[in-house]
Amino acid sequence: MNKVRVWDLPLRLFHWTLVLLLAAAFVTQQIGGNAMEWHFRVGYAVLALLAFRLVWGFVGPRYARFSSFLYGPSSILGYLRGSEHVLGHNPLGSLSVFALLAAVLMQAVSGMFSNDDIASEGPLVRFISKDLSDRITEFHEDVSFWILVALIVLHLLAIAWYAFVKKRNLVGPMLTGDQAIESGSGEVEAADDSWKMRLLALVILALCAGAIAYLVTRPPTYMY
Repeated sequence: MNKVRVWDLPLRLFHWTLVLLLAAAFVTQQIGGNAMEWHFRVGYAVLALLAFRLVWGFVGPRYARFSSFLYGPSSILGYLRGSEHVLGHNPLGSLSVFALLAAVLMQAVSGMFSNDDIASEGPLVRFISKDLSDRITEFHEDVSFWILVALIVLHLLAIAWYAFVKKRNLVGPMLTGDQAIESGSGEVEAADDSWKMRLLALVILALCAGAIAYLVTRPPTYMY
């Protein structure tokens, strides 16, 4: 077996930081009260991470780019029928990635417009009416939240299925960045995980964080 660098360090840090932030968002929401201030701060961090991932999906290393795991129906059906997939996200995994990114984005954005009718409200509530904020809050708590939970559960079940049924460890490569392939699989291209790319990722993240900070702190301009 040979090891090939597939997941670059910025992508791995994004993945595990997002896991921790989602857990923190759930815990702070359950605690309520003063913890809701941290709930919103976690939401800002999630939005900054998502903005980074969207940019990284176009300028990052090969396997981080959306184009590397954007599959058509024929590729997905072929994979279900047993066709081999060597590196990166497989056709089914790609569906999970896109669905999870969309669900997290939906949850984070709706949270920016939500309120609890007591003392806490999202930083963008000031741009919309109270009635619209209430409807978005209901969507945030009762719709998008459960969509996200369902997708996370499916994601974890898929990881377990690959581990116990197909004997493939999907967690290890996301920790180390390296994926094992059989010798003789042909020439494969490793991800560019150089310090130059890591510095680029840091700059992109800083710009994304700055943009989110500006968005949530800009003076109000009432639109109703």
